[in-house]
Amino acid sequence: MTKILAFNRNRRVVGADSESRRLDDDKLAARRRARDARPPRATRTAERSDPRDTTGTPVELAASIVVPTRGRPQLLSRCIASLVLQRFDPARFEIIIVDDGAGIDASSEETRSVVASWAAHTAGSGPRITYMPSMGAHGPAAARNCGWHAALAPIIAFTDDDTIARSDWLSNGVRAFENDVHVVCGRVVMPLNGTPTDYELDAKNLETAEFVTANCFCRKHVLEDIGGFDERFRFAWREDSDLHFRLIDYRANIRREPRAVMMHPIRPAGWGVSLKQVKKVQFDALLYKKHPRLYRRKIRQKPRWDFYLTVGALLACIVALLAGSGAAALAAGLVWFFMTARFCAQRLWKTSKSPAHIAEMIVTSALIPPMAVYWRAVGAIRYRVGFL
Repeated sequence: MTKILAFNRNRRVVGADSESRRLDDDKLAARRRARDARPPRATRTAERSDPRDTTGTPVELAASIVVPTRGRPQLLSRCIASLVLQRFDPARFEIIIVDDGAGIDASSEETRSVVASWAAHTAGSGPRITYMPSMGAHGPAAARNCGWHAALAPIIAFTDDDTIARSDWLSNGVRAFENDVHVVCGRVVMPLNGTPTDYELDAKNLETAEFVTANCFCRKHVLEDIGGFDERFRFAWREDSDLHFRLIDYRANIRREPRAVMMHPIRPAGWGVSLKQVKKVQFDALLYKKHPRLYRRKIRQKPRWDFYLTVGALLACIVALLAGSGAAALAAGLVWFFMTARFCAQRLWKTSKSPAHIAEMIVTSALIPPMAVYWRAVGAIRYRVGFL
């Protein structure tokens, strides 16, 4: 049977508004130097008694794979299948599935059943598979914290529930850890057939992202030092960038391992999916507040002046119409039309030209700028930061 844990979240969380709750660069660097001064930990593994071993011989763990999930049991089953088939000694790694929908989503029981089925299937011959309901805060950041805190191995491997690991993914990722390596970033592959939609092209940018939690490995003691993920990032947005930036402040040695390949098929999306994603931009304000320099250097160099101009022109047009100034309304309306058409053309440049997709781009290109400005303002107010 699968092992089920209920995890108490009475722990430190990084990222408070007060500066006193953030580790400064000097303190982080000092802690890292103290860690590095200790004997090498590259070959150190955790030990535990495995109930599958009737001799009582301790099982040495090299890696713990943490997979947050919510409401996608079919995709999760596909992901677990790829993890179970890793060309890696099954006694030396564990799989921890953290259900972020436990007690919330109706599909939670199906998720639990999927994990239990895989655990029974691999009992005695495969890796240990643990189901954990996420207690307390929710979101992928909180779920990953729940998982890595419960992990027993010195190396934590993170991925998502909709990925497919290549059979040598884990071995190549773990092998990349030398004595001075703290973090390993693998390669994400997002296959596409034919001309992509705007949504698909945007999603494919994950392949070139500098750091993504869909495919990364980190020493557990480093996560302990920096406090893991900031659980205020409640959506799957910018929580990996925040961790990356804090690893940079920690002066972590981050290594790239292109042979640790994780397939990340792009999920089908409904009409107007971009409108549902705009809400996430509020967390850019939190990321900017915590890391203003790195945000401007690695995320967005300048504010979205094009969006502000578009919204400003739209508001000016409305005000002019209410004031009875037809000429001013026409001028402002032309600016709004030009900026909206420009935005739409940019999105269609390298994407599908099907009638349905063109119609979607026209409608959403008119709606995205005001929605984005609104949610950026919400983030700026919520996190008390001057963010444009």
